[in-house]
Amino acid sequence: MDVTTDANAPWLIVGLGNPGPEYAMNRHNVGFMVADLLAGRIGGKFKRAGKAQAQVVEGRIGPPGPANRRVILAKPMSFMNLSGGPVNALKDFYKVPVANIVAVHDELDIDYGTLRLKLGGGDNGHNGLKSMTKAMGADYHRVRFGIGRPPGRMQVADFVLKDFSSAERKELDYFVDRAADAVECLVIEGLERAQSSYNS
Repeated sequence: MDVTTDANAPWLIVGLGNPGPEYAMNRHNVGFMVADLLAGRIGGKFKRAGKAQAQVVEGRIGPPGPANRRVILAKPMSFMNLSGGPVNALKDFYKVPVANIVAVHDELDIDYGTLRLKLGGGDNGHNGLKSMTKAMGADYHRVRFGIGRPPGRMQVADFVLKDFSSAERKELDYFVDRAADAVECLVIEGLERAQSSYNS
């Protein structure tokens, strides 16, 4: 189901994570990694967004013509569990319909590197999604990046705030690149096409 209220409305692509160098390579920060890669692709650098507690890059993706889309890439600087406030402020400032918002985030219940795209749904215990849904409802798109479950008895909170393992890092660049491709496909060609190409 593709729900877009205005074909000319911009898209807000939100990479979820925690600000600060100590969190940069955490599993929980894979949304930031994808946002950084997308920013590089459109030739932009993240800058503080006015009064919103976020960093943003504005640009366009897609081929010239009707498929070209205006996008705002965003990284909330509020810590994960408070992401909803900055995202909601950006939504209002840039006049983005909720259906044109894409959250890119880590997902425990999917194997490492696997992608799943969807529109709406629950938060599955993810604090960033929980905060976004509380702020503006659940009808935004999600690009879910699988990180797998914690090994043994490790607590979920410890697992997501650890860096990717050395074995995982060997494939991380490839998976982040693929997630960025999936975001572009979603925005340019719609959810169904992106799901058929990238859901696994």
